[in-house]
Amino acid sequence: MNTAHLHIPDYIIIISFLCITVYFGFRFSKKQKTTQSYFAANGKIPSWAIGFSILATLISSITFLAYPGEGYSSNWILLVQGMMVPIVLLSMIWFIVPLYRKVIGLSTYEYFEKRFGVFARYYSSLGFVLTHFSKMGTVFFLLALALANMTGVNTLIIISIIGVVIIILALLGGIEAVIWLDVIQGFMLFGCGIACLIIILYSVHGGPAEVWHIAKANGRTGFGPYNFDLKKLTFIVMAINGLFYGIQKYGTDQTIVQRYLTAKSDKSAIRASLMGVFLLVPVWALFMFIGTALFVYFKQNPLPAGIRADAIFPYFIVSKIPTGVVGLIIASLVSAGVCSLGADLNCLAAVGVEDYYKRFYPNRTDKEYLKAGRWIVLFAGIGSLLIAALYLNAGEEGVLGIVFTLYAIFSGGIAGIFLLGLFSARANQQGVTIGIIACIIFTAYAFLTSTKIGTGHEKFLLLDLGKYNFTHNKLMLGVYSHFVVIIVGYVASLFFPKPVIDKNLLYSGWYNIKKNQQ
Repeated sequence: MNTAHLHIPDYIIIISFLCITVYFGFRFSKKQKTTQSYFAANGKIPSWAIGFSILATLISSITFLAYPGEGYSSNWILLVQGMMVPIVLLSMIWFIVPLYRKVIGLSTYEYFEKRFGVFARYYSSLGFVLTHFSKMGTVFFLLALALANMTGVNTLIIISIIGVVIIILALLGGIEAVIWLDVIQGFMLFGCGIACLIIILYSVHGGPAEVWHIAKANGRTGFGPYNFDLKKLTFIVMAINGLFYGIQKYGTDQTIVQRYLTAKSDKSAIRASLMGVFLLVPVWALFMFIGTALFVYFKQNPLPAGIRADAIFPYFIVSKIPTGVVGLIIASLVSAGVCSLGADLNCLAAVGVEDYYKRFYPNRTDKEYLKAGRWIVLFAGIGSLLIAALYLNAGEEGVLGIVFTLYAIFSGGIAGIFLLGLFSARANQQGVTIGIIACIIFTAYAFLTSTKIGTGHEKFLLLDLGKYNFTHNKLMLGVYSHFVVIIVGYVASLFFPKPVIDKNLLYSGWYNIKKNQQ
């Protein structure tokens, strides 16, 4: 890749940002004396800062690189998932926030245990851990790929430097340092994205009107195909998947729920969530459209051979953007990865301490739990670096498609458990346990009968049942798994006694309180 426009000012800007990140870790390290401050910032973060933090947590380098890559190689269909999130959030955020702030200490999955027992808690928390390790590996992979191409620096060196910076930030500064760095990152990402889009649009002969004309003529606009086909990647597949993605992300994901706990009040947490999601969709759309504009630009200015879609945007940055601005954009890219990964490490440590360490080592001092959390941050950071190597052979499917697929697999049934727990007073521990087991069996069947392994042309199904193989799009696997839990879990619950439930764990409990306050 051409790195001619990466000069000393660019490197100074990038190195300065890395130093600022390390400073944030040391700056807030003195406040991290308890697990409550380390993982929840003692509930004192203003809502606007939490809103930016939610935005930063959900965008990462995947937004900066994979979304332009998808916009370049396809239309905007993968944006449909994100467009469903505001619908879910506006329906649920009003009672999810007060529920969690009232019934859990720190781990989201404490709710699952209170509602359905230990097995439900560990199934859901393990799904979170697996999902976020796969996501962290993706972010590291994309960062390493982009920075190696843009700077010419060895990929291993880049991974090591960025990894050390992220671990220092999360290890020393806790969630408070991550959140305030998120604020800076949010402004940087949005500003750089808009600047890049303007440059691309006016670098095309004919300007924005020509971009739209050529993109539309080449099938790069719209969200189709719109036919009702669950076997392919269609609008309906992404829309259904997006609804459950929104429920799971804002209702069961530790990285979001933990943000609720850092707010000063329920109202503050609700405002933060609404702000985060209504900033999120425009940012996703912005970077998807950058890919569309790049497709048109490189129609007029052919690319060198061998550049994959995920690397198109970095190539444009280093070959077409002026010196200094390149440094700001790359610093924004690094910032997106650092903030997202720092948040993931802190949340993984929170789950590790609350769901596992405290279970095996109860009644220890808070100081010991804080120390354990920091060790988990260290080992999780190193582990995510190793996982990044698994993405080197991403193939033609693209990293974003792989991320969505892994999310669908690892999150099997968790939104279903949550919905049963929230809305059904009849669902009980025994029934939901049976539902989870049925979900595991279904997920294993669907994955094994639809996923080929091997190298080159020598690929084969792990389990071939012929016409009984799972043939629907893999994103539907996650949707079906939630329905399996809901249907099997509810029906099985009818064979066991009706449970005695704390009303605070149910939607109806929140609704009755709200009704009595009016």
